[in-house]
Amino acid sequence: MTIRSTPWSRGGEMVDSCITELPQGAVASGENGDVVLVINHSRVTPPLSVLWAAVLYCAEFICAAVLCSIYHNNGDKIWMGLTITFVLVPSVLTQLTLTFVHRDLGRDRPLVLFMHLLLLGPLIRCVEALVIYCKAGRKEEPYVTITRKRKLKNGNAVGSPMEWEIGHSERKLAVHRNAFKRTAIIQAFLGSTPQLTLQLYAAIQEKYLLSTRVVLMVISLISITYGALVCSVLAIQIRYDDYKVRVKPAAYLCMVLWRGLEITTRIASLVLFSTALTFWVIPVGLANLFIFFFQPWVEFWVRKASMPENIEKNFSKLGTTVVLCMVTLLYACINIFCWSAVQLNLADHDLIEKQPRWSHLAIYYTFRFFENVVLIILWFSFQSDFYVYVCVPLLVVQLIVCYGLAVLFMLLFYQFCHPARKLFKHNVEDCLRCVCCQKKGQLQPQDDGVLVPEDLQHPDLTTQLGERETDILDDTTEAA
Repeated sequence: MTIRSTPWSRGGEMVDSCITELPQGAVASGENGDVVLVINHSRVTPPLSVLWAAVLYCAEFICAAVLCSIYHNNGDKIWMGLTITFVLVPSVLTQLTLTFVHRDLGRDRPLVLFMHLLLLGPLIRCVEALVIYCKAGRKEEPYVTITRKRKLKNGNAVGSPMEWEIGHSERKLAVHRNAFKRTAIIQAFLGSTPQLTLQLYAAIQEKYLLSTRVVLMVISLISITYGALVCSVLAIQIRYDDYKVRVKPAAYLCMVLWRGLEITTRIASLVLFSTALTFWVIPVGLANLFIFFFQPWVEFWVRKASMPENIEKNFSKLGTTVVLCMVTLLYACINIFCWSAVQLNLADHDLIEKQPRWSHLAIYYTFRFFENVVLIILWFSFQSDFYVYVCVPLLVVQLIVCYGLAVLFMLLFYQFCHPARKLFKHNVEDCLRCVCCQKKGQLQPQDDGVLVPEDLQHPDLTTQLGERETDILDDTTEAA
């Protein structure tokens, strides 16, 4: 048994604390008498999420390029121009994001930067991640840091806090995973979403389906669903950062059904409405964009808060403002098509509201449901003759029912499949019971249910470990 001295940051000072290295599964005594399970090394997991995101990026890019060639040969310059735009804009943002996360501008890596200029950054990054994974474990590595978390079982916190040593290889893979999480969301909601909307609209207007267009639409839908899935999992990880969260396959299945039905119904409603009232879809889209873009800023000004510091060390106030504007733009684009799973708090260093409320979720889905119904009814009233061979009333009912099913799967996820559901102060059942009782006049209005853990007696992890290692643990989106 050996003693390692590890520098921890506490209150701006570097403190040397002794860590006892024990065999895996051994038990040691914590600082406050708590039992701490010390694990020598965290298992390095394969970067499947990195590989999946790179495959989606390349598949959508190649398929869009082939479709643009077909549009060019057929003389469809408008469809070709819009398709190119919805491919290049997210691709450029993806290259910038990967370069920014890996901080390559100040390093001598000409090949990597050249690949980014060719818009092939995700491909070379994926190869790097696979090489790091293949080399990991061949020889013992000194650990970079130690992180401590509590386990969750069936939604309850169980056992004592456990510690993991994070090695160099695992830390590098964590950086790759975190970078590709961001790029997956950018690709999904700044590229795949408008691309799917455009291609569906073009198919209806031209009254025929190209095989390449259908393939691109399917890939785009998969990319959007995956991006929404990443948003949901990241929201859980950020909120329950003190716990080792593992999302079960049943929860992933429930989220896929929830997100897939929600996004499909929303896009179908917008496209059908645009085919009947083409120019009116522009104010509808802009209204949604402005509402969700300015909502975080209005809350920021109402709180009279100041700009968060240290988002990036080299950023000035102008640079911080530009970054916040880009974040709110992405947040608005996500909420136009589906629930973002988080609320922004521009005054917080993490930019995320740590205590999301059920009322935000209820207001969003209530508003979105009635908006979709109105759009479908307007399309039904002003539809063209193209739908003479389609049972229009049945299609209207199907769209409304599908969105209702999306909401149902969302409620099922939070009630039965959420990995930390037992930590909720109020769950779905409590909120629904409260609403029903208020309508009957049996109860007085209560305070809004908060999606936060109950006051559990668990150790203060921040004082024991200093800075939190939020994104240095496992990637729970591997199963996605």
